[in-house]
Amino acid sequence: MAERLSSSLVGALRELARVKRLLVALDFDGTLAPEVDSPEQARAIPAARDAVLRLLALPHTRVALVSGRALRSLEAVADLPDTTLLVGSHGIEIRLDDPDDRFSLDSTELEQVEVLHEVLGEVADAIDQVWLEVKPAGFALHTRLASEHNSRVAHLVALSEASAEIDNLTVRHGKNVLEFSVRSTTKGEAVEHLRRYTDADAVFYAGDDVTDEDAFAALRPDDLGVKSGSGATEAAFRVSGPDEIALVLATLATFREGDVHEQ
Repeated sequence: MAERLSSSLVGALRELARVKRLLVALDFDGTLAPEVDSPEQARAIPAARDAVLRLLALPHTRVALVSGRALRSLEAVADLPDTTLLVGSHGIEIRLDDPDDRFSLDSTELEQVEVLHEVLGEVADAIDQVWLEVKPAGFALHTRLASEHNSRVAHLVALSEASAEIDNLTVRHGKNVLEFSVRSTTKGEAVEHLRRYTDADAVFYAGDDVTDEDAFAALRPDDLGVKSGSGATEAAFRVSGPDEIALVLATLATFREGDVHEQ
């Protein structure tokens, strides 16, 4: 099956499999799972989930999901063993090996979230097929089901109103979604945190969205980045979508299971 991948990508995976300690960090939506209209319905395709489970079972190999989803939502849709490291809300929430890790906002941030909720809630209520998703440090304004005109209007009004009310607001543009957060962090910072935590010698990262570019930019020469789908990217390689991401992960697992990595 690996013949569906380019020889250069297969070669890069073979080399990556040789490192002693490997971190495999993966976006979820659009990478392991196809994009769906209802976020709670998203699930990793079976081949991708099987490949992730194979990687989780290997020594000196850690797997992390790095998502824009709130951590609770990510836990629900991922359905993976507790040994999987989880990063939610673009790095604001992190579940490592200690189940007592908690996320909290300070009093000023809580007040800003209340204001943000009021402003964005008015936008969502006023425009057809636009809805608001609660995030730990803010909200995501979803416009996937709205018309192109309504989507554009919702984005413009939300940006204007929210920025007028809150200083230093973090705004992220995704696929049919605009995310607002009162606390700033990126997937790149999350990957660096995971690299240190796992003491990884190299990192594999796969993602599909604009926000994943921060993670690709954080990769080092010995790391490997794979973009899922279309769009400009800093990743070294690109595949068509979740089906081929599953194949990439299965190929990496096969090489690593072959005991070619350094002991």
